[in-house]
Amino acid sequence: MISVLGSGAWGTTFAAVLADAGNDVLIWGRDPAVVDEINTHHTNREYMPARALPETVRATLSLPDAVGSAQEIVVAVPSQAARSVLAGMGEHVAADASVISLMKGIELDTDLRMTQMLREVLEVEASQLVALSGPNLAGEIAELQPTASVVACTDIARAERIAQSCATAYFRPYVNDDVVGVELAGAVKNVIAVAVGMAKGRGYGDNTTATIITRGLAEITRLAVALGADPATLAGLAGMGDLVATCSSSLSRNHRLGLALGRGLTLAEAIETTGGTAEGAKSCRSVAHLAASVGVEMPITNAVVAVLYEGLGVREMTAALLARPRKDERR
Repeated sequence: MISVLGSGAWGTTFAAVLADAGNDVLIWGRDPAVVDEINTHHTNREYMPARALPETVRATLSLPDAVGSAQEIVVAVPSQAARSVLAGMGEHVAADASVISLMKGIELDTDLRMTQMLREVLEVEASQLVALSGPNLAGEIAELQPTASVVACTDIARAERIAQSCATAYFRPYVNDDVVGVELAGAVKNVIAVAVGMAKGRGYGDNTTATIITRGLAEITRLAVALGADPATLAGLAGMGDLVATCSSSLSRNHRLGLALGRGLTLAEAIETTGGTAEGAKSCRSVAHLAASVGVEMPITNAVVAVLYEGLGVREMTAALLARPRKDERR
């Protein structure tokens, strides 16, 4: 049995992937109506309207049951809420169970990556923790469109087992032992996607988009390498792949949030328009704080923080970025 904690778009979609790979899957959700719909009709129309769920997927309202019944526990809740959601669940985790994070963020107040936070909350070993990340827009995967992802764990044999659990004809997992690089790429790309959306909302074109994506990758790489990541990870699926998908797609909540901000909406109005959790808006401050703590320059990230929380206008943000001192591109 594999349990998926979270009945939102990505959690439900990944549950379908796991079922298509031949597993029995239990989804934990908070909403009784959603849980009942999954169990009665094998659908989750609000979050995965593209298809029905396989009959090997069922749902529960009991978090201890979901955690305790699985050897693989997939966590797909909003990153900034995960600590409170999972508090006290460590005692229910089976010995040597794998805990797989689908979350992409840096925790506010602690600056912890998601697997670091999960290790602390669930009291498991680092070798039990897995990060899954890549260009994985849930809506496209739900339609069975081909995609690939990265399964990262310090225990590469465990990563290979998890990859086997989610490999299907349309979902291709690769393995990696660089958890730091995979997680930081997934967290920071959301912030860069907000910046790209802002530029699009201001009416800027492909040159501007390409500039932000490329310099955004430079920021991600600087931070990740400073914290011990392999630079090659940032050129792969979890790095450049996920960055391009999130920055370019209208399916990305982070892109849509930035688009609304670029068109002049306030942050509160943009969040309402987006209709879901845009992790970049929540994680940008923790990413900026983490970067500052290790002396890494993150001008795009800092600019997003200034627009979202310090009253800087998008036009002024653009001017400030362009006015920065010129430098060697490779640094």
